[in-house]
Amino acid sequence: MARRIETLFVPGPAGRLEALLEEPEDGEPRYVALVCHPHPQHGGTMHNKVVYRLARGLRQTGAVVLRFNYRGVNLSEGVYADGLGELEDARACLALLRDRYPALPFVAAGFSFGSRIALQLASEIPSMARAIAVGFPTKYPDNGYLEPCTVPRTFLHSTIDVHGPMVDLVELTKSLSGPPDVEFVPAKDHFFADALDEFEAAVVRAGQTV
Repeated sequence: MARRIETLFVPGPAGRLEALLEEPEDGEPRYVALVCHPHPQHGGTMHNKVVYRLARGLRQTGAVVLRFNYRGVNLSEGVYADGLGELEDARACLALLRDRYPALPFVAAGFSFGSRIALQLASEIPSMARAIAVGFPTKYPDNGYLEPCTVPRTFLHSTIDVHGPMVDLVELTKSLSGPPDVEFVPAKDHFFADALDEFEAAVVRAGQTV
């Protein structure tokens, strides 16, 4: 039987949110994953190439993946809301995903700005199975939500990233209690240039830990 692919609109706090739900390529779903895209004011959408590879890698490990556009992006209603509104959007999408598959473990994952959203969700929901942060931007000063989080976390990062230099990410993750898993992918930039296949393989390894 062909896997399920569904375009849908999720009721959000500022209007409907454009979303795409995809079941795994093979076998029965093993867990569900919400995937959050990069900064909406810098061209981020759910179709970003890193987000696409992130979603595909998770599906290879048995995840049902829901990608969505934050408020004001493409067909999603509303306007950008300084990260707070985008976190609310992610909460609404995760709630729908969990309602659809209530018996399955759940994961939040995201790229760049989306990794901050995913980790904030993890800090709020200790029952989450894992959070996966891709290209976490260490330059933001407000990272206090990282420390109290008890959810297992995986950081996947390019070896060259102007938004999160390796040395900064190592220092940050070493300071956290319950040290997270960290994997660096040799790549040319924040977007894993010339290394998307290697990045997707790292996603598969992370998804296998769920």
